Amino acid sequence: MKTKIFIALVLLLGLFSLQWRRELMTHVMIATGTGAPPPLLDLTEEGPGVLWMADYFTIELVAPDTHAIGEPRYAQQNYSYLIIGSDSALLFDAGPGVRDMRATAQSLTDKPITFLPSHFHYDHVGNNNTFENIAVVDLPYLRRRAEGDRLTLTTMEHLGEIEGFNTPTWQVDHWWAPGQIIDLGGRTLQLLHTPGHTKDSISLWDERNGLLFSGDYLYPGDLYGFLPNSSMGEYKATAETLLSVLPSGTRLLGAHRIAAPGAPWLEWRDLQDLDQGLERIRDGESEGVGTYPQRFHINANLQMLAEPRLLQRW
Repeated sequence: MKTKIFIALVLLLGLFSLQWRRELMTHVMIATGTGAPPPLLDLTEEGPGVLWMADYFTIELVAPDTHAIGEPRYAQQNYSYLIIGSDSALLFDAGPGVRDMRATAQSLTDKPITFLPSHFHYDHVGNNNTFENIAVVDLPYLRRRAEGDRLTLTTMEHLGEIEGFNTPTWQVDHWWAPGQIIDLGGRTLQLLHTPGHTKDSISLWDERNGLLFSGDYLYPGDLYGFLPNSSMGEYKATAETLLSVLPSGTRLLGAHRIAAPGAPWLEWRDLQDLDQGLERIRDGESEGVGTYPQRFHINANLQMLAEPRLLQRW
């Protein structure tokens, strides 16, 4: 009954503010959630080359000095990436903080580690875990909001109340601008601003290894384009930008997977299919399934969850 009432409210608010409608949806999600992380999933068979650590994390070498740190027992099956240079290391995402990923990352390298979130949703920022060095994408609205380099996330950026996580406040050590080259010592990464899933979403381009660490912008399964911070128009613009920048042989590593075994790999072709699928959704050539959100087929690996077409903003 609660779900039916919520859907009716969302449709009635269709002519009103996009932000109000999405925030209403989020508050209902919070109100009907458990207020705690979900029960852990069973251990999975991950195959050769994947090491279980402390019955929770998995470690997989996906490129030279590049470890995928998986959380296959967490309901969303998050993946974060420890990228190591000769001088320092970068932890791209840190899961929900159900277990201490910092300790796991430190066991894999003796280099100082900087934590960089792909975006601010609670299942990527480590929550109760602490980090000695934190980097954040340098976007004007975030800088204006920070007080003495202390940045407090908002409820709609973080969404952590769904699983009982408070919004964190960080002391930001590094503000890295879109397009910036991050030098880890003998290894460089380019920070790309990739909005769509959220307006603060970023990806990392590892040109030497032909890899894009794509965060929640692109991963196998259901992509989210209907949340308070999401934008279908920005999703499409980012796809066009990435296709113009990345060579066709690029492989992508996202922040979630659907099932075992191993890390969530995608190909450049999946990015191309996403771009074409978004165009079909925008032009009314793709039919959504369900009420709210609707599921739009992209390809065998990808689905887009979005508002009904009449409510979408491009």
